Amino acid sequence: MTSEGNNAYINDILDLSESPPPKEKSEIIEFFAHTNILITGGTGFLGKLLVEKLLRSCPNIEKLYITVRPRKGKTSLERFKENFDDIIYDRLKHEQPNFINKVVMLEADISQDECGLSPNDKKLLMNTNIIFHAAANVRFDEKIQNIAKINVRSTKFLLSFAKTLPNLKAFVHVSTAYSNCIHPVIDEIHYKDVDADKFLTLLDIMDDETLQKMIPILLDKWPNTYVYTKAIGENVILKYSDNLPVCIVRPSIVTSTSKEPIAAWTNNLYGYTGVAVASGIGLLHSILCKVECKADIIPADYVINTIIASAWDVANIKAANKLDAYSKIPDKERLPVYNCVSSCQNPITWGEVLNKSEVYASEIPTSKFIWLYMLIATRYAFMHNINIIIFHMIPSVIIDTIAFLIGRKPMLVDAYKKIHKFGNVIHYFTQRQWRFKNENVVKLWEKMNSVDQQNFCFHINRLNWDDYFFIQVRGIRAYMLNDPSDTIEATRKKQYKLRIIHYTVITIVALLFLSMLVFFVSYLWSLCPLSH
Repeated sequence: MTSEGNNAYINDILDLSESPPPKEKSEIIEFFAHTNILITGGTGFLGKLLVEKLLRSCPNIEKLYITVRPRKGKTSLERFKENFDDIIYDRLKHEQPNFINKVVMLEADISQDECGLSPNDKKLLMNTNIIFHAAANVRFDEKIQNIAKINVRSTKFLLSFAKTLPNLKAFVHVSTAYSNCIHPVIDEIHYKDVDADKFLTLLDIMDDETLQKMIPILLDKWPNTYVYTKAIGENVILKYSDNLPVCIVRPSIVTSTSKEPIAAWTNNLYGYTGVAVASGIGLLHSILCKVECKADIIPADYVINTIIASAWDVANIKAANKLDAYSKIPDKERLPVYNCVSSCQNPITWGEVLNKSEVYASEIPTSKFIWLYMLIATRYAFMHNINIIIFHMIPSVIIDTIAFLIGRKPMLVDAYKKIHKFGNVIHYFTQRQWRFKNENVVKLWEKMNSVDQQNFCFHINRLNWDDYFFIQVRGIRAYMLNDPSDTIEATRKKQYKLRIIHYTVITIVALLFLSMLVFFVSYLWSLCPLSH
């Protein structure tokens, strides 16, 4: 976000003011003081926010290790440097100008054996006190042998490596609230529907082709390889954590930040954000969804604060018990799970989400629009498929044909193929209702003193959904569409003209279908013997 036109957004949502001095000490900040931290996935969406929050809020951290792999023609060092050019680090640079001296880059690939760590890296990491395992392959349609490398194998290796660390205080594994989505009620417990050892044995003895044929059998009731392998990753935690201070944080549908480090920031198109972007530019016009179902979305900064507080909590649990007593504690208490969700205390339905998004997005239309916003939510697959044919496929074929004839590259048909593939994945989550339990999250909040509750807020009752969606749609416009604020007025005028065209086309199409229906009924009536 370097465009001058976005300064209005940045000035409104970037708070660089100093926090008032606390009246009491922060136990969480004190816990992280003089610690060495390893973060996997530190360049991802949640990883970036976790790195920023730790460095900014816990200034006495000793070292923070981040694993970075080369990608897309860029070296690990190039990616590492570019990572800190992001706008979300501006506040950190203001408050902690020398923060980079604490950050150590490790050139490693989590998908490789032993997470791609060299012998020197392992030696360097022996002083690690806290591990945040946030790396994950989040592609819902990824081949299982590929996604298992990060979501399962890396977890197993990191646990074995953690056992060699002499001063480990906490190991936080970031999972997903939908890892156990085959259950209608998802509690903060360890489910045993999958066996990590059996799964890994299958991966070792079967070739890729045979394994791919077994996917339907392996997945069973799981909708995709992502949630399935995350469930197996949790089973790895249960089986191989032994006496380590380990916990699992399960966020639900993670969306843009609420306040920190800047409001409304996001950098990924997964989940609801993808729907908001595609519908906002006038590409997506139909979604298969039960509007009365709860949309368990959660702002990213709430998730980050839960992750940080959970490390402090599990370290305290371990410290409060002697080694022999610790091993006898039930799994639920020894390996706590935190369901980081919104539906328990501050529920919102998909209907409300779509409505609020439409209302607030209409105030600031994007100049990147392809057509007018019109999103139809239906619970019926038949109607959804009809909408796709009428509003997606027919227009895309017509427009791509015209593009081809005038010498331009046809793009719309391919774009809709990707959108429909994405839609088929998220429909599972927009048509079902789960009941989550989050007693551990509630208890964690109650353990924190007032300073920590202010510095690491994750109490979802403090979130006003209207305020959130007001800034969220503006964040999507600024950070995902890179659309400067000075285009709003001109866009409104263009969309007024487009609205006239839109409803004219809709009227013509409706009259055409009505005429065809009348003709068809008249024809059938003429064939009826009673009509003669």
